[in-house]
Amino acid sequence: MQKQGILAHTRNKIGERHDLATHLTRVATKAKEFADTFGAGSLASWLGWLHDIGKCNLEFQTYLEAEDQGRPSKRVPHAIWGAAFIYKLVVQGIGDPEGWKELAMPVYGHHAGLPDAGELSSALEHFLSEKPDALPRMQRFLEELRSSLPPFRLIRHPASKQGTRRELFIRMLFSALVDADYLDTEAHFEPENAKLRGRWPPIDELWKRFEPGREAYLRRRYGADVRTDLDVLRVRREVYEACLQAAEMPSGIFRLTVPTGGGKTLSSLAFALKHACIHGLRRVIVALPYTSIIDQTARVYREVLGEDAVLEHHSAFEFPESEDERQDMEAVRLRLASENWEAPLIVTTTVQLFESLFHNKPSKCRKLHNIVKSVIILDEVQALPPHILEPTLDVLRALVEDYGVTVVLSTATQPAFEGKRFVRVFPTDKLRGEIVPQYPEHFRLLQRVRYEYRREPLSWNELAEEIQELPQVMVVLNTRRDAVRLVEELGEGDDIYHLSTLLCGAHRREILEEIRQRLAAGAPVKLISTQVVEAGVDFDFPVVYRAIGPLERIVQVAGRCNREGRLGPRGGRVILFEPAEGGAPRGPYLVGLEKAKFLLQEYSEERLHDPELYREYFLRLYLDVPLDKNKVQGLREELSYPKVAERYRLIEDPTVPVVVSYGDALRRLEAWQRSPGWATWQRLQPYVVNLYEREARCFEREGWLEMVTEGLYRWRGRYDPRTGIVGALYDPSDLIL
Repeated sequence: MQKQGILAHTRNKIGERHDLATHLTRVATKAKEFADTFGAGSLASWLGWLHDIGKCNLEFQTYLEAEDQGRPSKRVPHAIWGAAFIYKLVVQGIGDPEGWKELAMPVYGHHAGLPDAGELSSALEHFLSEKPDALPRMQRFLEELRSSLPPFRLIRHPASKQGTRRELFIRMLFSALVDADYLDTEAHFEPENAKLRGRWPPIDELWKRFEPGREAYLRRRYGADVRTDLDVLRVRREVYEACLQAAEMPSGIFRLTVPTGGGKTLSSLAFALKHACIHGLRRVIVALPYTSIIDQTARVYREVLGEDAVLEHHSAFEFPESEDERQDMEAVRLRLASENWEAPLIVTTTVQLFESLFHNKPSKCRKLHNIVKSVIILDEVQALPPHILEPTLDVLRALVEDYGVTVVLSTATQPAFEGKRFVRVFPTDKLRGEIVPQYPEHFRLLQRVRYEYRREPLSWNELAEEIQELPQVMVVLNTRRDAVRLVEELGEGDDIYHLSTLLCGAHRREILEEIRQRLAAGAPVKLISTQVVEAGVDFDFPVVYRAIGPLERIVQVAGRCNREGRLGPRGGRVILFEPAEGGAPRGPYLVGLEKAKFLLQEYSEERLHDPELYREYFLRLYLDVPLDKNKVQGLREELSYPKVAERYRLIEDPTVPVVVSYGDALRRLEAWQRSPGWATWQRLQPYVVNLYEREARCFEREGWLEMVTEGLYRWRGRYDPRTGIVGALYDPSDLIL
């Protein structure tokens, strides 16, 4: 069979063939372009040439012919052929027992996922012994392509000489190959989609739009509001100016410590866009821990930069649904960009960012090469889970040192990552320092609340009686069970609201908007919530009650009290209390709660205004919790990609999506069942509540859950208009990740 007759894929919908030699050429060219950004273009080019070389196998060509003719056919593996060719060439041809992994592992995994290095070597040895004719077939095919091929030489990348650095380097090569392969395959099967890619304004265009967009946004929001405190305006101005000045500094790791309400959302974006333009970086990635913050942040960015500027990538984002063809094409464009993060400004979750960096599946890793030469803003960085902090910081260090990334650690409660336990993984030599060095003065100026620590526990009845007397008040509790219990104690009332992850996203958004309107109008509102409101939600209550929890949670919730300073300095009240009948999540959360209680007993409430107290708190916390609980770092050094993906989880307990009967949920569920796919799944997401697997198993036995398909359930119990799923109170954590 001549190479001109060898195919890469079946015919497309208009009957066009996809020649294998053409496919390999295009993938090699594109993979080299992607990997040139981190100095590995030559290696990636060979990945492109060799990834599908196993398709020259006559059995595979017979399989494609049967598929084209609609005849039943058995799938024929092809990825192991190219991996075995590399293994033979490097180990036996060059005599390098290690160097094969950079090339063979991405080739072997470009469909199924990156494998375990030890298991792969055994599999390749077995393949070569079982199929002695495989190598001659591939060699003959390459001989016919000789004029097109670059000279083969094993290029060592500096990162490959070190354990976890090598692990990430192979991931980056894998990402470049997978994205190049997917793009060329898409161009063959879906050329109309391929034409929609790349239609994003460049980063310098976003920077040109930013200042006029920011000024217009601030005029709309604050222009007619003369009540905003002058100290608040001063702090926001100084934070913004400091961000613009710091943007000129060399790339590295920056801290952005800003008190709540200090304007870090827009100021951090100003730093990132200007810094990217000055230093030739390609995109800005803003990662946040909670979906409730992402909705709000992305909305602000669009108001400032335009609707075409932001890619919002998280499970709950709903793309536009319309019969209008232009809007349909826009939805497709956003979906395509979310696959590989080709947009210049991405707003995503910390889960999406970090679990992609530690995953082994092609769909997750595809975007990684586009993180190279970017600015990553880790907003609310204190929310990074301690149990996987060591691998998390280690990968950030590698991104900065090997891939030209700038990282911004942004929060009001800066964690202490430079302690003794972080010496090996945190690059203090790359730490550029504080973007806003005068942040202690800003905390002093923005003391908008006075803290009151109740040392005697409060019963639900006592707490309910207190808040019944207050027209506008928010109570934040540690568990969903506690929140529902207090709502029940309060009884009926049009001014009583509840927020927790027992409510689906669409329901929560409606409640958030209604509460904002009531607060602005001065109407009565009593909000009983879990931790979903602690970071980023722009509420402004005069009084907030907070059950004792981790110290950073306390200061976060204080940012929802007298947020705009309209009640004057310390005009807001934040009351800290211990529920007599309440509970708390286990693990690091409980350790943080105990550390907070100890510090509140040791110091007066005044110290809660001192940002240095939070550094002391984090130093104590990190001494008492494992920072690599699941031994991820050792597995990374062993190049055991499937086990790394399994053990690196920001949420330790697995969850399952449950569709609830709210609003348009059931119609959207039916649409997804009729046509399961990315678009119908995205439209269903706002009507999903995530329950832990252990909860789901229990509810399924009791008849409250019905399995729709593997991994998706429908709630058959009651969905209360105030408290959401009734009965789902076993969950010990309320993080929305």
